[in-house]
Amino acid sequence: MKRTILGLLAITSLAWLGGCSSVGQVNAWEKGNLAKPGMTFESDPLDQRFTQHIYTSKENSSGGYGVGGGGCGCN
Repeated sequence: MKRTILGLLAITSLAWLGGCSSVGQVNAWEKGNLAKPGMTFESDPLDQRFTQHIYTSKENSSGGYGVGGGGCGCN
């Protein structure tokens, strides 16, 4: 029973990883479509600003989103 589950898990993992390998490169003429504002995760700027306002109110901080760094000043 345990051997069957491990075999099924291995086959599922290989199939999942095989599906990820078929993703090709983005062509130069397709990059303009990916740069459109509608392709972002937060396409509504007002909603994004409201969300950041709530975040800064809860965390009592500002900035630090979208860039690396831990807030210690050692970027």
